[in-house]
Amino acid sequence: MSPFAWRPMTAADLPAVSAIAAEVHPDFPEDDAVFAERQWLYPSGCRVLAGAERLDAYVVSHPWEAGSCPPLNALLGHLPEPATTYYIHDIALLPAARGTGAAAEIVEALKAEARGQGLPAISLVAVNGSAGFWRRMGFAETSIPALAPKLASYGADARYMVCRAG
Repeated sequence: MSPFAWRPMTAADLPAVSAIAAEVHPDFPEDDAVFAERQWLYPSGCRVLAGAERLDAYVVSHPWEAGSCPPLNALLGHLPEPATTYYIHDIALLPAARGTGAAAEIVEALKAEARGQGLPAISLVAVNGSAGFWRRMGFAETSIPALAPKLASYGADARYMVCRAG
């Protein structure tokens, strides 16, 4: 049995989420308010991985617009209606959680969330050389020229990727 378990993110988790983000994604800082807003806007898409003594990972996801990605470190105000994709904004695992299957487990849970919302696909921006992981999870790179300026803010290796939810 795994020593880790995914559970819904709460407001009390936000300081730990920010600390994990700072450690895992130091080149992509986001204000605490960004995590708080996403958790408030779409609680079922925000989860944390509870280890024995601390949180070891988090995911932030929500319905969104296909072919686009929210800017980094920006408040959304609201989610689009109707949404046309399920967007994984961020997933971050501390070293203790890597290689445990926790990432694949949460990706499958997010696919189920997307299906439950009637959304046909999941999209994300892969950063930090993670495109290989996302390919193994069923995602494929999708070129959308209009996204190029926004993707540049995510780094030179940023890739917009899409996967069918079903």
